Amino acid sequence: MNYLNHINPNNVPKHIAIIMDGNGRWAQQNGQERLFGHFAGVEAVRRTLKAAAELGVQYLTLYAFSVENWNRPKEEVDGLMDLLVNTIVKEVDGLHEDGVRLMTIGNTNGLPDSCRQTLYDAIERTSTNNRINLVLALNYSAKWEIIEAVKQIASKVQAGNLDLENINDLEFSNHLTTAAMPDPELVIRTSGEHRLSNFLLWQSSYSELFFSKVFWPDFDAEHLAEAIYDYQNRERRFGLVSEQVK
Repeated sequence: MNYLNHINPNNVPKHIAIIMDGNGRWAQQNGQERLFGHFAGVEAVRRTLKAAAELGVQYLTLYAFSVENWNRPKEEVDGLMDLLVNTIVKEVDGLHEDGVRLMTIGNTNGLPDSCRQTLYDAIERTSTNNRINLVLALNYSAKWEIIEAVKQIASKVQAGNLDLENINDLEFSNHLTTAAMPDPELVIRTSGEHRLSNFLLWQSSYSELFFSKVFWPDFDAEHLAEAIYDYQNRERRFGLVSEQVK
């Protein structure tokens, strides 16, 4: 089945988030070091971004580096940081020409200086683009994000700038790193794993989840379309019953 030909253009998720998993295992299956898989994963990002933009997706969030990833072997972490810097430098002109706005979520203060500066420069360069927003989750942890939001809200209450009665879903969401974007309607994870791994835990409370068996380096436009097609054939009830939705 060609999923791209069966997509309803009027029901494409505004925000798709992807846990890009399986780079290391893909490399090992191909007799290579794990870092080789991360290099191959960059091409999958290009394919997926292009397809998402053509389908009308407004936000594409990619789980690029988690807080927990710092615990990986040092050579892999160092290679990932170098890959991130080199990829951004290489891709920023093309992103700008294609109308892509680069954004980031996560504790970027914890990134190496060269990586952080390169990232900020690219964000500034593409800040006026509006075709699609590419959001990189870097040094990201949903638990960290939620705790930071709690601290900010507690400080406001302590200072007398916020009443306890006014703390609600919207107020809390406005203190998250994703405050400027809608929650993802669709969360995709590759490689056959079935978990969120500390990714957008608050924001994905009503997201549709799609688990693809393919490793991230093999992910392409057709796999993205398959996930969207699956999303479009689900009934999203948000706590209601089918009769109420219809």
